[in-house]
Amino acid sequence: MTSESGPFGANSEVGRLRTVILHRPGDELRRLTPRNNDQLLFDGLPWVDRAQEEHDRFAEVLGERGVEVLLLADLLTETLRHSGAARVQGIAAAVDPRRLGHTLADELSVHLRSLPADELAGILMAGLTFDELSFGGSNDSLVRRMHHGPDFVIEPLPNLLFTRDSSFWIGDRVAITSLALPARVRETSLTDLIYAFHPRFLGARRAYESHTAPVEGGDVLLLAPGVVAVGVGERTTPAGAEALARSLFDDDLAHTVLAVPIAQERASMHLDTVCTMVDRDAVVMYPNIQNTLSAFTIHREDKGVSIKGANGFIEAAADAMGIDKLRVIDTGLDAVTAEREQWDDGNNTLALAPGVVIAYERNVETNARLEASGIEVLRISGSELGSGRGGPRCMSCPVLRDPL
Repeated sequence: MTSESGPFGANSEVGRLRTVILHRPGDELRRLTPRNNDQLLFDGLPWVDRAQEEHDRFAEVLGERGVEVLLLADLLTETLRHSGAARVQGIAAAVDPRRLGHTLADELSVHLRSLPADELAGILMAGLTFDELSFGGSNDSLVRRMHHGPDFVIEPLPNLLFTRDSSFWIGDRVAITSLALPARVRETSLTDLIYAFHPRFLGARRAYESHTAPVEGGDVLLLAPGVVAVGVGERTTPAGAEALARSLFDDDLAHTVLAVPIAQERASMHLDTVCTMVDRDAVVMYPNIQNTLSAFTIHREDKGVSIKGANGFIEAAADAMGIDKLRVIDTGLDAVTAEREQWDDGNNTLALAPGVVIAYERNVETNARLEASGIEVLRISGSELGSGRGGPRCMSCPVLRDPL
């Protein structure tokens, strides 16, 4: 899996991880307040300094296992420094004349174009308040006169922490997703800039790009080469799953897609909050859904597609993967412990290789059951990182894995 500028791609969840994109928590998290944290999809106000320490350790563990870590903020800054077109597109995506009015929008765009790349990248990620407008501007902007100082001129993007959702790699192509909720929509504009203009990714080919039907990367599991599971629930719609399947078939990136209905609620916002791959033939799964999770099997055919089901997910996955049985490691028989650890992302593990995963240390029972099943668990702290409801898989976008 190579391009003009280097290798990237993945055909599974568990092939040895070589390169990954993370986003170190930054000033965008300092924008969270009791008034806006729900709107910005956080369940609490993280202690940012501690979240940064936890994330730094996450990156260190990856590095200790030979994984190259690329930080999104660095990639974005380098992109904006390298490309004038990237600057124009990034500013256009952030400055909304419908909300700001044309007068203020034009003045703000001119101001942003004058900034150094690192300052511009910071604003595109962390947002900007009316108090922070450093240019005088004209006096005929009603928007500027009527807004309060702490109001946002550009909204912050605290969920950038979860780099899995705005893009994912399948085969040697990258899929740019469409995020469902308003607080996250602009994240893909930054991801798109990086893949389009950063020297590291010049020549990278695109897979699926959707501007209508939502698909989020946390709902997409590469079960095996050619086999993809897509959660359909709060974030990814049936139309998005179908469009993704047809796109993958057209590009010969998959032969089977499993559309997996999941509960449309906060606790199970993505498929990877209840199920992730931990080995070639094994998943860790929330036990409350083990016997009820189902899947529609979408197959590529010579003259289109066929859709079968819904059937049990575990059986449908094994059949699509060409194995006798999919091993299921659950999060414990005690219903209360299982529910607590699912909420704390016990099922959201990041595989570094077959049978080796990173997991939050707080999920003691889940980690013990993984180890009893022969899985090596590398534990990290997530007391502050978890306030946005996301674990190690959510916080990582694999750019390169060894093929299975």
